[in-house]
Amino acid sequence: MRSDWVPLSASALVVGAMCLVLGTLLNPTGADATATETLRAVDQGSARYLAMAVVYVLGSISLTLGLPAVLTLFERRAQRFGLVAVAVLSVGTIGTCGFGMLMAFFRAMVINKSLSVDELNRLASEQGLTVFVYGWVAGFYCGILLLALALLVARATSRWVPGLLVLFVIVQPASAHLGRVGTALQVMALALAFTGVATKAVTLQAQRPATSLSPR
Repeated sequence: MRSDWVPLSASALVVGAMCLVLGTLLNPTGADATATETLRAVDQGSARYLAMAVVYVLGSISLTLGLPAVLTLFERRAQRFGLVAVAVLSVGTIGTCGFGMLMAFFRAMVINKSLSVDELNRLASEQGLTVFVYGWVAGFYCGILLLALALLVARATSRWVPGLLVLFVIVQPASAHLGRVGTALQVMALALAFTGVATKAVTLQAQRPATSLSPR
């Protein structure tokens, strides 16, 4: 990767992470909301739901553009491990764009009264849609966990960075009980970790020219 592109890629990583935080805060429904509550929330807050979908799409694009900066942390150690981690994570980041588009389509159906509670329950259990959603979720969370392990092996960042990534993953099973504040804090931990990754990538890139010119 060209050195002058590293800061731009690192910035995109931070912007994408903050988009995830904003999207979480904009979500009008809780993780444990019923189908009836979801339809009512989307119908009453359609503009907010559309904004959330747009933010997730922008976040997906930014995170994907930020992944090359992550790869620069594995140029000395754990290159293959880091490449696998970023490849798996890219499934999740790209899939977030599809999820945002799906949310926009869902909103359009709700505000046009084209979807009932029974139909929503049937759609939620449709096999093709289930495979897509769970594949996206698995790619995102497995990619985050693999990235945390790769950073530990490579010793590329401070230990708090992979620590926050691991925390983000292990808290997910209890997300339905965290409430809005807890969920926001969970995503904020991810944003802080990605900020640490981006900062380290820029710092290392800034040090390379001086290192290459120093006498041996």
